[in-house]
Amino acid sequence: MKDSTTTRRKPSGERAARKHAAIIDAARDQFLRHGFGVGMDQIATEAGVSKVTIYNHFGSKEDLFTEVVGDALEQALGDSARAMNRQLAADDDVREVLAAAARGWVEGIAQDEVLALRALIAAEANRFPQLGRAWRAQGPDRFARPLAAALESRTDLAIDDMEVAILQFYALVLYPHIVHSAYGERLTPDLAERLVERGVDMFLGYYRRA
Repeated sequence: MKDSTTTRRKPSGERAARKHAAIIDAARDQFLRHGFGVGMDQIATEAGVSKVTIYNHFGSKEDLFTEVVGDALEQALGDSARAMNRQLAADDDVREVLAAAARGWVEGIAQDEVLALRALIAAEANRFPQLGRAWRAQGPDRFARPLAAALESRTDLAIDDMEVAILQFYALVLYPHIVHSAYGERLTPDLAERLVERGVDMFLGYYRRA
């Protein structure tokens, strides 16, 4: 017997695309309002489709949530990622590139809805590890690869462990927002900017060749 997950064909065409988008929007709203335990019936009602239609587009609630996360992060970080890639290719001032990239990350990740989705992922990560992988793939990892390649190419920097260096950079400029959001707090714009400016200086100060 064939696995139904491998033979299921997603609906296609303009009408299907509109339903797909409506389901994503409705699911995002319902997940944020009621958490991951919200019923698929509620999502279907919000989207104006049947529950069968949702399962035709998304194989499971986990698959639907994964796409919600991907869609939210694309909206929040897509432009920033593309801008960083352009700057890395054209700009020789690594400090300005890092600072601009960090500001883009903060602007995207520190949105209330994105932080709320991150909290949902943290709550469900043990049961559904694919949710955490979706966050990494659409969030940190999409910046890590091009940034690592650019940093490796620079002769004025000496980075012997790129994986650690990228994590350190995130920790300096981005992770404080995620940590404080877990306490129900938001960093002020002034503090966020100081974290970026001094975080970039600390990062380059440590890794720049003498």
